[in-house]
Amino acid sequence: MSVNSLVGMQESEFNPVATTTLGRDLVAMPQTASQPIVSIKDLNVYYGNFHAVGNVTFDVPKNQITALIGPSGCGKSTVLRCINRMNDLVPTARIEGQIEYHGVDINAQSVDPVEVRRRIGMVFQKPNPFPKSIAENITWGARINGFKGNTGELVEKCLRQAALWDEVKDKLNESGLALSGGQQQRLCIARALAINPDVILMDEPCSALDPISTLRIEDLMRELARHYTIVIVTHNMQQAARASDQTCFFSLGENRMGVLVEAAPTKQLFTNPSDSRTEDYITGRFG
Repeated sequence: MSVNSLVGMQESEFNPVATTTLGRDLVAMPQTASQPIVSIKDLNVYYGNFHAVGNVTFDVPKNQITALIGPSGCGKSTVLRCINRMNDLVPTARIEGQIEYHGVDINAQSVDPVEVRRRIGMVFQKPNPFPKSIAENITWGARINGFKGNTGELVEKCLRQAALWDEVKDKLNESGLALSGGQQQRLCIARALAINPDVILMDEPCSALDPISTLRIEDLMRELARHYTIVIVTHNMQQAARASDQTCFFSLGENRMGVLVEAAPTKQLFTNPSDSRTEDYITGRFG
């Protein structure tokens, strides 16, 4: 079965999402290719009394890869986690401003965070496959999200999309923990794809991988961007330059508050940055 024939698996194979406010709003709202899929406006994040991120504004274009770069502690991962409300799980976290997904404010009280996380998936820094078989890693999350289709086709579709099918097709019932680090990370990407997301967030997905596995993940991201929107946090500026379409450079402001210095097409930001702080960082003068 070809990848293209599998990519088109229908939303109807999941339970209808229109029962949630987020689902109703999205179904009712027409979208155009030129509209950003995510729009962040004046985002401020606090952990208790600490102002972690200040006044961040940028758009995430559809079917492109947006890279968030900057020195450690500048708020990149904090902003990433805000995009699918993962910071809701931090008791001291407080968010001000807007994050709109298809024009819907995901932080509105009427919006179901579980539905947000189904539409906006996450791949973490360290590969974290479930202690289950390779196939069950794919199907478990899909089932609890209401998947009603053919699980065999789902497993094949997701593993093909994650460029892992040919390596594991004869051992689908073996533990996902038996795979190599790079294979485990691709399995986690396949698991994220299984719930049919719209956006995939990746928090330093290659930091624990060797250079060959890193390049495979980068190639995979470029392929996935044909069908999904990707936002990646990376400390590897070469990776951002190679793999992304847009780059957002974050730095530290007053009182170690994370600030967005500039967001621009990747080639422009790396060859002709508009802010001297960006140039200093990408040329290694600080950070």
